[in-house]
Amino acid sequence: MKKNPIPERLAAMRRFMEEKQLNAFIVPSTDAHLSEYPPKHWESRKWITGFTGSAGTAVVTKKKAGVWTDSRYFLQAADELEGTGFDLFKMGQPDTPEMTDWIIEQVGRGGTVGIDGLVYAASEGNALKSRLEAVGIKLNTSFDPFEVIRKERPEIPKNKVFMLPVGVAGESVTNKIDRVNGELRKLNADGVIVVTLDTIAWLFNLRGNDVDYNPVAVAYAYVSEKETVLFIDSVKLTNDIAATYKEQGITIAPYQAIFDYVANLPQGSSVCVTGSKINYKLLHTIPASCRIIDVPSPLDLMKSVKNETELKGFRNAMVKDGVALVKFYLWLEKAVPAGEVTEVTVADKLYEFRSQQALFVGESFATIAGYGPNGAVIHYRAVPETALKVEPKGFLLIDSGAQYKDGTTDITRTVAVGELTEQMKIDYTLVLKGHIALATAIYPRGTRGAQLDVLARKALWEHGLTYWHGTGHGIGHFLNVHEGPQNIRLEENPTLLEPGMVTSNEPGVYRANQYGIRTENLIVTRKRWESEEFGTFYDFETITLCPIDTRPIARELLTEKEVGWLNDYHEKVYNGLKRFLNEEEKAWLREKTQAI
Repeated sequence: MKKNPIPERLAAMRRFMEEKQLNAFIVPSTDAHLSEYPPKHWESRKWITGFTGSAGTAVVTKKKAGVWTDSRYFLQAADELEGTGFDLFKMGQPDTPEMTDWIIEQVGRGGTVGIDGLVYAASEGNALKSRLEAVGIKLNTSFDPFEVIRKERPEIPKNKVFMLPVGVAGESVTNKIDRVNGELRKLNADGVIVVTLDTIAWLFNLRGNDVDYNPVAVAYAYVSEKETVLFIDSVKLTNDIAATYKEQGITIAPYQAIFDYVANLPQGSSVCVTGSKINYKLLHTIPASCRIIDVPSPLDLMKSVKNETELKGFRNAMVKDGVALVKFYLWLEKAVPAGEVTEVTVADKLYEFRSQQALFVGESFATIAGYGPNGAVIHYRAVPETALKVEPKGFLLIDSGAQYKDGTTDITRTVAVGELTEQMKIDYTLVLKGHIALATAIYPRGTRGAQLDVLARKALWEHGLTYWHGTGHGIGHFLNVHEGPQNIRLEENPTLLEPGMVTSNEPGVYRANQYGIRTENLIVTRKRWESEEFGTFYDFETITLCPIDTRPIARELLTEKEVGWLNDYHEKVYNGLKRFLNEEEKAWLREKTQAI
């Protein structure tokens, strides 16, 4: 059996802490750009713990170590942390201590806690410092232990970038910069520091491959009326791209030069930042004479509202994705009874069919193919050594997506691969009711996602069921599959839903060690109607094109309105895809989209 490397890595961390006189060290999941999915150089929490989920924070003390993560990863983390020396702390559970409280208890007055300020969100770092200092604990932000203890650490990527033509992006870089400066004037700000990689990619119409699944490049930016500076390793730019940016009045500077640039901002400058989206080190590089304006990023809101060209790209991508999915599900129906399917082959086949489509770049995230009990692991990742064989019984949950040069897709389907219990059918139908309730929502301008979230949960709640993840997240245009600022979840978010925003609709239910169910489409906010008396109302357009399995539906639980929505949706799917299919595929799709 292969030796688990994690205990030795944990021991190396403790030796480092002893040398630096640290009583605890906190390792977040993020990088210098606060990314959800960091380049491998910054996958420090994953490296030190062995836990591969995208969200979680590790804490190491002299005698104890733990990982705090959310409900999406409880089952996965419990499995991956076994035998590592790290305990699992389930966030949001009544018996789970809050992380900082636990650290304070472990460290005690007079101790020192360490973080790497480069990979810690400024807002969180400042809050942590205040909490610790209040009880006599110091915070040291200057160490990166992984430069020492992580042998053969991957370098920060230097991959080439490419530019999206205006015909795909729908707006020029110079126009975007002008809009940003317009927002800065409203805030009385002289400039804005841009840190997050997808926002930089959007602003400069550039794409890269520095991060798995996310077409972004490692860079910083500063935008002001005076100048716009892109801080990026010059080897990443072709001569043509560099010349184009020069023509657009954009200055190119080395990636690391952002710190000197910010440290030398003119005295009295007003600098716009977003505390949750700038790292602690960079924020504290701003001269004390400058006025810091900490507000939600105006660039993120611009990015989230897709223009007509971007929306056209999304719809084109949905057609291609839908065609690939029809081919896949037709294959699946034949392959399962023949005993040819495992959770891994599901992911491989999806990639194969998608890669045959025009403008395909890659997956938008690692496919989640969970059969039977693995479907209840919300962010399950199958590996060949432990992948289940898909038998002709029960549910198979498949959450997958693709990056095309004209759009990003994200879709979940739960399919009956054989005989189902009555409880399975009831659960499936309740999830579908929630999905339809959100898809058909009509709501006034000024509505937040949290105000709509209950619609997706109501049918489940009425049966004593729920799910612990959000119902919807923003989707980037040939960018990150998870993007803000909007979302649809129980937790409050002040961002209003605006026409042009693309969001997921993905309620679910999960019975541990039995099965999981989730149905996900992408929806676009659009104007429904307006009146002088009551104002403007919005609704959603569902843009995903793929049949929803009707075999598990307990029809008696659906209202006629819900049945009507499903039938209309399936007619839209059939008409949207039929001309791109051969006769066998078309016949299969016609059958799967029959009215119920």
